[in-house]
Amino acid sequence: MTMNFNLRARTAATVTAVATSLLLFALPARAEMKIQEVKSSSGVTAWLVEDYSAPIISIRFSFEGGTTQDPDGKDGLTNLMTGLFDEGAGKLDSEAFQSRLDDVGAEMQFSAGRDSLSGSMRTLADQKADAFELLRMAINEPRFDQEPLERIRAQMVSGILAAAHDPEAAAQVKWVDALYGNHPYARHSEGTEESLATIKGDDLRALHKAIFAREKLKVAVVGAIDPATLKADLDKLFGSLPEKPTLKQVPDVQAKLGQELRVDYPLPQTSITFAYPGVSREDPHFFGAVLMNHILGGGTFSSRLFDEVREKRGLTYGISSSLMNQAHSSGLVISTSTRVDKAGETLDVIHDVVDKMAKNGPDEAELAAAKKYLVGSYAINNLDSSTAIASTLVDLQVQNLGIDYMQRRADLINAVTVDDVKAAARKLLSVKPSVLIVGAPTATAASVRTNG
Repeated sequence: MTMNFNLRARTAATVTAVATSLLLFALPARAEMKIQEVKSSSGVTAWLVEDYSAPIISIRFSFEGGTTQDPDGKDGLTNLMTGLFDEGAGKLDSEAFQSRLDDVGAEMQFSAGRDSLSGSMRTLADQKADAFELLRMAINEPRFDQEPLERIRAQMVSGILAAAHDPEAAAQVKWVDALYGNHPYARHSEGTEESLATIKGDDLRALHKAIFAREKLKVAVVGAIDPATLKADLDKLFGSLPEKPTLKQVPDVQAKLGQELRVDYPLPQTSITFAYPGVSREDPHFFGAVLMNHILGGGTFSSRLFDEVREKRGLTYGISSSLMNQAHSSGLVISTSTRVDKAGETLDVIHDVVDKMAKNGPDEAELAAAKKYLVGSYAINNLDSSTAIASTLVDLQVQNLGIDYMQRRADLINAVTVDDVKAAARKLLSVKPSVLIVGAPTATAASVRTNG
């Protein structure tokens, strides 16, 4: 979980005008969408989709190095930093910067994940010069003044104190600690009241210098801008950054499976989470695993888990599985919630469904349906607006999938056989998972057992 404090409320008139313009700019999810690679003189590369159907420009960028870069004892530093980029930069203090951002009607946002720090801006094309100048200042010259630092820190501490009374939040802390141990992925990315209190302006400036560099930068731009103009803008925005970041090395890690964790709390429902091994993008079983997961629980309203747990038995309102791919770890997660007195039955049904998938895999009809959905839904889920396209293009760069990935993707999926999916199922599901159970104490079936 990460906190984001940067998307500011604009004046009512500005919000109405910008929102109306942005609603007009939903790029058609078309297969012939042209992606151009633009490289600036300073070596910054961006993927560009030109579109002049509305006068909007969306830019998204990502630097390698997220909350795993927090120094020991200063958990929450990266998240705190993302809350300060529009709280003053260059010669503009917080109030002046915010006023200028309101004047140009642009949206600026920064956020941190475990492995990356991302930023974005969406602006009217005729306001690009002023909007991009504010973005340049935020990227290159953040002030990290004391007053906004204290204010954003106080907001984060308030959120932490509120979460301390939330059993689900407490359970998630326990969960990542159990899965990842001493690895940086177990870091409390929001920080603690104690760790946030130690953070000073110099800590923020040092982290900014370490992460913000050109070598690990990924950029995507969508909208009313041509390659020559973008080339110059890339140099203005990023050209003055150092060439190389100075990042701490983060080792790969395998989640610790075979554990049962219970958080007893008098809740009206019991939430249940399973963790299984995952598969990296480079693994030959990857697309087999993607299709297997869709059939198992990723299909939401058409999956085996949904059919068995929700439709046939009415044990839950919803259940899903998902593949989680991070830079240094992968996993498959199943999650649901149910009535307290039905927790044991729900656990047993999930185990049975997973066991059958691990032993037998899917049939041809299930695989064909999964392929059809995953191929057909990609554009709708990923390419339905300028913001979504920019985000997708950055993700493709981060995962090193190539500029032609969207053209190749359908063939990669359609090439998967039933035997490929069965192999992926055996590899991922024939193990003892870790299970997290949050809710009122009750007699439940043995929740951790070996499948296959």
